[in-house]
Amino acid sequence: MTVQNTGRRVLVSGASRGLGRALARAFADNGDRVVVHFGAREQEARETLDSLAGAGHALVGGDLSDPAGAKDVADRAAAALGGIDVLVNNAAVNLPHPPATTSYEDWAALWQRHTAVNLLATANLSHLAAHRMIGQGTGGRILNIGSRGAFRGEPDHPAYGATKAAVHALGQSLAVALAPHGIAVASVAPGFFATERVAHRLGGAEGEAIRAQSPFGRAGTAEEIAAAVLWLASPAAEWASGTVMDLNGASYLRT
Repeated sequence: MTVQNTGRRVLVSGASRGLGRALARAFADNGDRVVVHFGAREQEARETLDSLAGAGHALVGGDLSDPAGAKDVADRAAAALGGIDVLVNNAAVNLPHPPATTSYEDWAALWQRHTAVNLLATANLSHLAAHRMIGQGTGGRILNIGSRGAFRGEPDHPAYGATKAAVHALGQSLAVALAPHGIAVASVAPGFFATERVAHRLGGAEGEAIRAQSPFGRAGTAEEIAAAVLWLASPAAEWASGTVMDLNGASYLRT
């Protein structure tokens, strides 16, 4: 089995903006061909697509929270690229639902939403991509975007923290199951990093508190996360399969 370091066929879920956009750009800059997936933000996804270096990229929309929708996305991505060598599970939702002040109806609905997108969509896309990689016979890579919150706790976003912990566990199970097929699976657990979605939080006292979480005195960047994912997708990182890589600027340490 031969895992290439460039010229690969890459599906990045949730790539319309933020980290997804940085991931798509990192792989495109590496010489890979990328499918930019979006759920609802088509215009922003087109902006991501237009910003990619090289040629042969494609745009695919679809609702990953629906199993049939996930299959449709995987099928169209594979058709656009001629296969899938790398899957990056980035699509996620993170909506506040503090337990003490959230109604039961909203609580139940938000847990369903987080589970459907953050965990089940990741599981379904991983299954679909893995079967394509096995059929291709050339190995592959599956990379999951987890979170520091899976370890530290998310008091106002408990479903987010719980589903990201499940994503980490899923990745480790898949790493063991898929290694005989030359497929390495790893996850990253970012701390707070700056994107346009959270830019409003980086001003004033809240911004100072966020930067103070790290002894470097700053927030991370989407490009730093993308660089780590790009390495984990490389042939050199096969022995890192099963890892959950902390990317939090020493803001949360675990053993």
